Amino acid sequence: MSIKSDSWIREMAQEHKMIEPFVDGQVREGVISYGLSSYGYDIRVSNEFKIFTNVHSAVVDPKHFNPKSFVDFQGDICVIPPNSFVLAQTVEYFRIPRDVLTVCVGKSTYARCGLIVNVTPFEPEWEGFVTLEISNTTPLPARIYAGEGIAQVLFFQSDRVCETSYADRKGKYQNQQSIMLPRI
Repeated sequence: MSIKSDSWIREMAQEHKMIEPFVDGQVREGVISYGLSSYGYDIRVSNEFKIFTNVHSAVVDPKHFNPKSFVDFQGDICVIPPNSFVLAQTVEYFRIPRDVLTVCVGKSTYARCGLIVNVTPFEPEWEGFVTLEISNTTPLPARIYAGEGIAQVLFFQSDRVCETSYADRKGKYQNQQSIMLPRI
């Protein structure tokens, strides 16, 4: 398995629509950077958020998640309450090849502010908008800027295709079109 460079990512995005929309190069002036980097792609957060709230004093249970635990918000700046989190989605839509696995890590600009981005790997043949979990680990409210960089995706290509892809398994988060809550 090898990490893929900017030229491979560019080719896969332009010829195979692996990333749409695709920004060929880093956009950084006046914004938190996004777009193609040396060995990855910096994704953007859209302007739709689900802000976690405990107004209903619900228990967080991944098997029986209460959608009332979130408040929907749309806007250019999302404020995450102290010691809380939001769900969001990427601007970009992904189509992962059968021989590729991705790992996504948060951007240092947000990490240095106590904001942690958690995204599970994009498995072979997974497709959709990515649901992001952004945690505010600070005791203060924190801002997220829609349309700007939030995390970096690294692409790893295997020397063989997998036996069973995410599409083959009919994964529960396949073809995500909006922010998805936990499912079993």
